[in-house]
Amino acid sequence: MTEPTSNFSSYQGESNLFNTQPPVVYAGFWERFAAVFIDGIILAIVGYFIGLIVGTPSQEEIVALAQDEGFSSAMSASYFNTSNSLNLIIGWLYSALMISGPWQATLGKRALGIKVTNLNGERISFLNATGRYFATLLSTIILLIGYFMMLWDDKKQTLHDKLAGTLVVKGK
Repeated sequence: MTEPTSNFSSYQGESNLFNTQPPVVYAGFWERFAAVFIDGIILAIVGYFIGLIVGTPSQEEIVALAQDEGFSSAMSASYFNTSNSLNLIIGWLYSALMISGPWQATLGKRALGIKVTNLNGERISFLNATGRYFATLLSTIILLIGYFMMLWDDKKQTLHDKLAGTLVVKGK
């Protein structure tokens, strides 16, 4: 018989002398909210400087474009400009590299002492972290319901956690 190699698979919830695994403590809603808020501030500051460097269309430019070429061109100019594209790429790389790295957490999560693991308590891969990041966009565009799912889930998993097969737990 071999010993389980994962951090969480052998824990059954009992508290006895023979249980060597500490209980898994899932991160709560407000801890995760605060972590996302901190990360949002960090990314907003980075995004501001990116906007200064590459430039973003001004309100006047967008209105002029809407009058000359139509509403859809103005929407494209305002939402799909270089600055927003770079911000999306930086947000993705920030999240995916940080949670697949040795800390298993973004700066916001690390500040609150929580980390992202797979279902066995192990570090996730960059590819899995990438899928999780883009799944957060899905959790967001469905009126944040993907985030609120954690309120009634036993493991406090959001939609993007379920899709990526991850947990957010309290840890080092």
